[in-house]
Amino acid sequence: MKGYAKVINLQNINTKTVNRPLAPLDHYAASQWKLMWLKFREHKLAFVGLTVLLIFYIIVLFAPVIAPYDPWEDTPSLYAPPTRIHFFHQGKLMPPFVYQRKMRVDYQTFDRFFEVDKTVVHPVRFFTKGFEYHWLGIFKCNIHLFGTTDGVAIHLLGADMLGRDVFSRSIWGTQISLTVGLIGVFLTFILGCIIGGFAGYYGGAVDSILQRVMEFVTCIPTIPMWMALSATIPSEWSNVKVYFAITIILALRSWTGLSRQVRSKLLQLREEDFVVAAKVAGTSDWKIILTHLLPGFTSYLIVSLTLEIPKMILGETTLSFLSLGLRPPTVSWGVLLQDAQNLAAISAYPWLMFPAVLVVLAVLAFNFVGDGLRDAADPYK
Repeated sequence: MKGYAKVINLQNINTKTVNRPLAPLDHYAASQWKLMWLKFREHKLAFVGLTVLLIFYIIVLFAPVIAPYDPWEDTPSLYAPPTRIHFFHQGKLMPPFVYQRKMRVDYQTFDRFFEVDKTVVHPVRFFTKGFEYHWLGIFKCNIHLFGTTDGVAIHLLGADMLGRDVFSRSIWGTQISLTVGLIGVFLTFILGCIIGGFAGYYGGAVDSILQRVMEFVTCIPTIPMWMALSATIPSEWSNVKVYFAITIILALRSWTGLSRQVRSKLLQLREEDFVVAAKVAGTSDWKIILTHLLPGFTSYLIVSLTLEIPKMILGETTLSFLSLGLRPPTVSWGVLLQDAQNLAAISAYPWLMFPAVLVVLAVLAFNFVGDGLRDAADPYK
């Protein structure tokens, strides 16, 4: 008891007098999720990636508000270059404004160009009124983040071949490109857990049959499989039906990796004492898998799903870019990149490649977050 009392009294020592810093006492009683969060915060790139993803999904939620113009509205500003925002006029500091621009046509070469009239100033206003939309499909509104009161267009990223604002279309495209990954991953999670769970829990003939199915799906080349499945989508389907068909197509190819991980974990855990006790108590196999085995490695499932989302985003972008997925007038990053399929368009109008920058940022952010979660979930780090 005396020795025990001395150990307890060590907590009253001033840590400033100790050369080696002591770990906080709450770390020893922290849950698995709290320990993962504490380790995740130390991963700088993962934290940056998480911040970028939060910004992206805020854009998804408020896309109609952030986008200043209707992404489907054609205007005379064909291939208009990006509008420059100015703060100085005739040597004086002013609130943000844009100059008047007029499109001219050279009738000898038939080239279009835009002249800037620096005598006419249009102030940039925030939370201005514009085209009407239904926010979240419920609330009718016409407020936008920025614009001009006199209706002069501000093309931050230029315009496309029909005069549609590239910035507004890119903002609206986040709703499709970033949500198709979440829905696809949800379907992948269901298929991977069920098929991998049965294979790992029962083993034997069930495991052998399911393993052959996984190997067959895995050996099929990804792009040809997507192309074949996309060709089965009827051309008369609405955009909503095509959207959900694309998510199913992406999920049908991505579940094999998760199912193998679930299978390997269940092969390790099915002989544990708590599983044997559950069987003796009369618990059904389905309940053992869902309530006893799968929660034992939930953190690893989350890491795997986080790394699957960028694959879904790239899959949708690839299919739409190849005109095999979503089709106009649906707006997604892959659909927008259809305008940048030839080098002549890219060299003349480089702002059409901006959706590709968003794809790269989103994929890198998800990969950074996945790496951070993987390191945080590893008990040996």
